[in-house]
Amino acid sequence: MTELALPLPPSPESGRLAAFGLFLRRHRRLLGGVQWSVVAIYAFLVVVPAFLPLPAQSAHLWDNLRLFAQFVFWGLWWPGVMIATVLLGRMWCGLLCPEGFLSEWASARGRGRALPRWLKWPGWPFVAFVATTVYGQLVSVYEYPQAALLVLGGSTVAAVIIGLLYGREKRIWCRYLCPASGVFAVLAKIAPLHYRVDREAWSQYRGPVIPINCAPLVDVRRMHSASECHACGRCAGQRDAVQLAARSPFAEVLDRNAPARTAEAVTLLFGVLGVATAAFQWTVSPWFRDLKLALAEWLVEREVFALLQSNAPWWLLTHYPQANDLFTWLDGGLIIAYLLGGGFALGAVLGLGPWLAARLVNTASLTWQRLTLALTPLAATSVILGLSMLTVTHLKAEHLWLGWLPAFRIALLSLGGLASLWLSLALLRTAAASRTRQALALAALLMPILLMTALWSLVLFVW
Repeated sequence: MTELALPLPPSPESGRLAAFGLFLRRHRRLLGGVQWSVVAIYAFLVVVPAFLPLPAQSAHLWDNLRLFAQFVFWGLWWPGVMIATVLLGRMWCGLLCPEGFLSEWASARGRGRALPRWLKWPGWPFVAFVATTVYGQLVSVYEYPQAALLVLGGSTVAAVIIGLLYGREKRIWCRYLCPASGVFAVLAKIAPLHYRVDREAWSQYRGPVIPINCAPLVDVRRMHSASECHACGRCAGQRDAVQLAARSPFAEVLDRNAPARTAEAVTLLFGVLGVATAAFQWTVSPWFRDLKLALAEWLVEREVFALLQSNAPWWLLTHYPQANDLFTWLDGGLIIAYLLGGGFALGAVLGLGPWLAARLVNTASLTWQRLTLALTPLAATSVILGLSMLTVTHLKAEHLWLGWLPAFRIALLSLGGLASLWLSLALLRTAAASRTRQALALAALLMPILLMTALWSLVLFVW
């Protein structure tokens, strides 16, 4: 257990943000009610549509519950969660996430076992993210509520089971296993809000203290990063040393005391920029289409028809005859190959930039992991653009005016690329290397920025 100072009224100097942090700490019961409300809405959006029939051709968002729920959940909810993480840190995790709340609730009533060593492996969030992303594409999780119930409902059940087994009033699922945790950890690094810890004030504090429960198991006293903090406010005011505060969005990446972990760099390169990008683009990619046609023709010429059958169950491959939407075994194999092969190949190519830059500047503090974090703004842009494609699909179906969309996409893509370029420059300025090596390192870091910009330009404006 960590410690928390007894409630004190916020001083005028603490500001509105610090006062809001203290508000979150003091009103846990109110927040609990809000979280149960989110659980109810989440359950409604995920469960009810799975038992509704396919919408008619003339159905609209406003007169068909299945379409409405699909738009709210995939068109508004998830893009909103990612945008909120970029702007507010992991407040979604700490204040609203139904899985995290249910896991902690179950943990308070569970067996409270000690954590086994295998569960603490830092690579689980990345593996879970990749597996969930690939499986979701195989069963068309964005299009069919039955698939969404299977994927999201299964994840929620797993979170509750982990809560029942391990920890005591902790969020073990969120800390070690949640498929989205690695993505949130990366995006939170550029959030302009965080809980700032004054270690000197902590050490000098001599007042009364009471225990507090940090559900995601963060060592608050030594916290330098917003990646693991769920921004729930429970530690606000602790020893008069912790407060919600504003910061530069680039402060954490540039802070040598903040960690630059391999797991986070791998998640950024191979997960967010690699596999996720492949998942967003395969349905519109002419490369995927041409490869599929070529392989299908090759199989037909040799009278090998087994892979062209569409007899897989819906929970393994998309199979909805009533919607004329059937994946063959060839489709499934190509999707896996495109997402894993293409996604990992893209991540490896992107990673060459930070790796080469680190070798060129040869500065202890500028590891390839930290230089990779310079791509965080571009990763955030990539995720938001990808998820918003679902939003746009729904809006186009309703024939809404989207003339503003190209300019918005160009602006967002440019913002992400320029922010990553600025971070790269700021990091390389501190290198103990010659100007020539710094310039070559900058060119190496510019390569992944230009490559991702080109890929998204193809997806959004060419394909």
